[in-house]
Amino acid sequence: MNDPIKLLIADDHPVVRDGLSAMLARDPDFIVLGEAADGAEAVRLAEVLEPDVILMDLRMAGMDGVTAIGELTRRGVPARVLVLTTYDTDSHVLPAIEAGATGYLLKDAPRDELLRAVRSAARGEVALSPSVAARLMSRLRAPTPTIGQLSQREIEVLRLVAAGHTNRGAASRLFITEATVKTHLINIYAKLDVNDRAAAVAEGYNRGLLGAPERP
Repeated sequence: MNDPIKLLIADDHPVVRDGLSAMLARDPDFIVLGEAADGAEAVRLAEVLEPDVILMDLRMAGMDGVTAIGELTRRGVPARVLVLTTYDTDSHVLPAIEAGATGYLLKDAPRDELLRAVRSAARGEVALSPSVAARLMSRLRAPTPTIGQLSQREIEVLRLVAAGHTNRGAASRLFITEATVKTHLINIYAKLDVNDRAAAVAEGYNRGLLGAPERP
């Protein structure tokens, strides 16, 4: 008999954590090692408890889910992360997957679908809800953006990056989320045919999108 899959649940709503724990406890294939109320606690517990899979919400007070996933990846924590959230927009899905999430599921998923996704994640397989899979496929099939045709919001983001603002600083000034800023930067890199922030700023000046660079 295989050992049960060890789980850590990270969600800032106690009712959600309790519900997931109770549901998973009814299946002998799973064991819940612990619960975390935010991303920072999830990272700390993951290092101590060594779960196989972390069920991670995205929007949490303190450290959010995407930041926590990135930190787990940076620290080399081997646990697979299965995002469990109510959001399936590009600005949520793409940053989570890029940060290192193995799967992405919505909270309204049926119980059987959630259990299958946890098992798949434990095996290291990609586990996506149908709506998220469809969204990613649509994005992959979309025509490559025309180089140089940045939207007004993308130009605003690029100007703030050129001024030295971090993603968080740009998000604060534009009243959008940090994840949305990251998504805009991904689009900017594609449209300008560059790979990083410095190259994007340089190309922005080169194409006249940012005006003339300031003289020292």
